[in-house]
Amino acid sequence: MKWYEQISFKRYLLIGLFILVTQGLVLYLLGRIPYCSCDYIKIWHGVVNSSENSQHISDWYTFSHIIHGFIFYALIFFIGRRWPIGLRLILAMLIETSWEILENTSLIIDRYREATASLGYVGDSIINSIFDSLAAIFGFILAWRLPVWLIIILALLMEIIVGLIIRDNLTLNIIMLISPIESIKQWQMGM
Repeated sequence: MKWYEQISFKRYLLIGLFILVTQGLVLYLLGRIPYCSCDYIKIWHGVVNSSENSQHISDWYTFSHIIHGFIFYALIFFIGRRWPIGLRLILAMLIETSWEILENTSLIIDRYREATASLGYVGDSIINSIFDSLAAIFGFILAWRLPVWLIIILALLMEIIVGLIIRDNLTLNIIMLISPIESIKQWQMGM
């Protein structure tokens, strides 16, 4: 029996909780604010071009994090389909929380400001970042439990609907972060 097969699902959940707490602590040490400087917390904030974007529990970018969970489930499934689901979830959490920490460094914040339409982006609050990770966990669990065809349809619907509403989504975010295209930036800015 391999070491990871000897760990109970409950222990995997405790490891997951430890990862989320560590994420919050690292973000705090990086100087991220715990929650919106507006001094209140909303469950949903739907105004993208505002100082409160990425500061509350959820926003339009929450859908991208759900899709992260879909993607991480698929990648880890292909690498270790025989691994226990708890181990696969922990690996997905490590990827997501690592991204959340990297995303909130000046390296990525400055890149968003420079290359995308997110000119006023200041990074995530800790609560938003933690809930982004929880959204990815939710996406991972959906991908584990639902048929592949439904996950693909859900991902496409989220990308299309969010893209049409806010002129941004996971695909555009990746393109603009890695290799910005001026015409996309202009369209995102409504020009």
